[in-house]
Amino acid sequence: MTTPDLLDPHAGLVHAVETSLLPAPDREIEVLGKVPDGADRASAVAHLQRAATEVRRRAIQTVGAVGAGHIGGEFSITDTLVTLYLGVMNISPEQVAAGDPERDRLVLSKGHAANALYTALAVGGYIHPEALRTFLQPESMLNGHPARNKIAAVEANTGPLGHGLPIAVGMALAGKLDGSPRRTFVLLGDGELQEGSNWEAMMTASHQGLDRLVALVDRNRLQQGARVADTNDLEPLADKLRAFGWEVVEVDGHDHGALLDVFAGVPAASGKPTFVIAHTDKGYPVSYMRDNVAWHHKVPNAEQVATALTELDAILETIPGAVPAGVGKDAS
Repeated sequence: MTTPDLLDPHAGLVHAVETSLLPAPDREIEVLGKVPDGADRASAVAHLQRAATEVRRRAIQTVGAVGAGHIGGEFSITDTLVTLYLGVMNISPEQVAAGDPERDRLVLSKGHAANALYTALAVGGYIHPEALRTFLQPESMLNGHPARNKIAAVEANTGPLGHGLPIAVGMALAGKLDGSPRRTFVLLGDGELQEGSNWEAMMTASHQGLDRLVALVDRNRLQQGARVADTNDLEPLADKLRAFGWEVVEVDGHDHGALLDVFAGVPAASGKPTFVIAHTDKGYPVSYMRDNVAWHHKVPNAEQVATALTELDAILETIPGAVPAGVGKDAS
């Protein structure tokens, strides 16, 4: 894989923009790229665990520096994002740059989690890590919601909830009409499933037999201000999705090996589109943030950022080969 030109901080952006920079992180995120070809399962999982932990430690520093963001819901989807970009999808920076029509697509329907997407794209080599310091700055390409006319690897403009799945259905239908093997993935929030447009799109996907479409709901059970069950309960969710003609799989959304297994089963033998219910915790794995509704839109102070980094670095120390050279308790 060709990583971004490290001399060009605008790599991966649609055009160069000069803007103010956020304070530098303690260390910039490393471009790790895809799981190496031929890696065994343990090595693949370790690679994804390391990438996810690095994405989280960089993302919380971004939110802390800019004073805005949706860090809780970003942390709950990080494992899915890195698994898809680094371990599952047929996509690479080269394919994106070339406009390869056969690349897989990912639509982030819960667009308010854009910071996690941008950071995952940086660890995958799709944008220069330095660009993360422009998040929410004047005229930055890194908006609070992703835009396809600003970042080459972003497939759709999202933000208004309930739009991503209908867009993905259109992409998957185009792929079917093209006779293409490409797959379309769409990542939704569970509170977002209260939007009726999603259920219309589900009916269309089933009716059209879009077996190369995968919808994944970040089932962290929390939405802005309340629990999903207290706002407009979705259960029995799996039964409803099956009734709409989808193949339904439930998985621990923080288990990289289990996620790899689920995505390996697409397209489903049944010929139906696949809906993955990924059980997650908002704010995972940070102790003070986990399963706490306040962290939908709360900004961590300096002490909270430091606590999160300490906890995340402790996780890195458990992953073989995950601690960068010169970093850690024994570094001089």
